[in-house]
Amino acid sequence: MNQAILTKTYPEPPIDERAILRYAGCKEADDAVRALMETCLGEAHGALSYRVCWVELPVKIDKNRCDLQYMTIESKDLANNLQGCGRVVLFAATVGIELDRLILKYSRIAPAKALLMQAIGAERIEALCDAFCAELKNGCALRPRFSPGYGDLPLEVQREIFALLGCEKRIGLSLNESLLMSPTKSVTAFVGMRE
Repeated sequence: MNQAILTKTYPEPPIDERAILRYAGCKEADDAVRALMETCLGEAHGALSYRVCWVELPVKIDKNRCDLQYMTIESKDLANNLQGCGRVVLFAATVGIELDRLILKYSRIAPAKALLMQAIGAERIEALCDAFCAELKNGCALRPRFSPGYGDLPLEVQREIFALLGCEKRIGLSLNESLLMSPTKSVTAFVGMRE
């Protein structure tokens, strides 16, 4: 493969407490919920690592066929998303396995903490993806992230993504036979780039 696969560890992105509460299903948060969220954020802080690996590839769209040089994908929805793009960034991002361990621990002894840890993980991986995409812009327009499982893009595409990026070696992200990622608070996605 001629294109370089890049890896980066990011500093902690800003925390969006409203998003955490939304992911936790809280429309309104009283002082007790906010205090518990702060406790969970403090504990999760040391458990999180923000890692991304990616490659930039040329893309050619022909009807529902997306040719990314090293893989060809049949998906009407991905083709629509990438329409007008000459390049695509294929990336994998994770906030690490330690948060999964905290979620598992608290699911047994403190379900409210487990719920908030899940919500923190969801908000943190989204914040990492947003930080990565903001860095990608660099004078070009980006299409919205598009991940396997969206629309008609099958989850099986994960196998090709993991093989191409070498996610386990580069950022400690693995894929099991059921196509579930570990750590769970992880994302793979395509981002189309327009000049």
